[in-house]
Amino acid sequence: MARLLSTVLFCAVAANGFAQAGGDLATKKTILIALERMWTQAQLDRDAKAIATMIGSRFVNTEFNGEVSNRGKFLAEFADPKFQPSIMSVQNLEVTFYGNTAIVTGDYHTKGINAGKPYEHFGRFTDTWVFQDAKWLCVASHSSLRFGSR
Repeated sequence: MARLLSTVLFCAVAANGFAQAGGDLATKKTILIALERMWTQAQLDRDAKAIATMIGSRFVNTEFNGEVSNRGKFLAEFADPKFQPSIMSVQNLEVTFYGNTAIVTGDYHTKGINAGKPYEHFGRFTDTWVFQDAKWLCVASHSSLRFGSR
């Protein structure tokens, strides 16, 4: 049910966002924050298809441990049954625009099991979104840990 709700919400926001190429900054900010929240829900649901609709073809991800992955590797991680998140949340989101590019920063909290080992991370992230082909696509993501993560 959560996946269905996430997909429906994504379609509604995306339809609005895609029509808003020249929209005002407040509308663009609302759309990008909604996309970030949908991304978080898709990660929790391990929904690679939903994430795939939000990232560019040359997407680059840099993890807190320095590991860099491309689009294919990033999406494959969601299909790995060893990855079992139980909590994923984002807060304190800020959006800064540079023409058709937006930088979204915020705090994140994630908890679960990966490769049989429990983890809990508190950190910061930076996502770079580009408005192209009439939609917002994340082209780069970076995360870093805060103290207290394990």
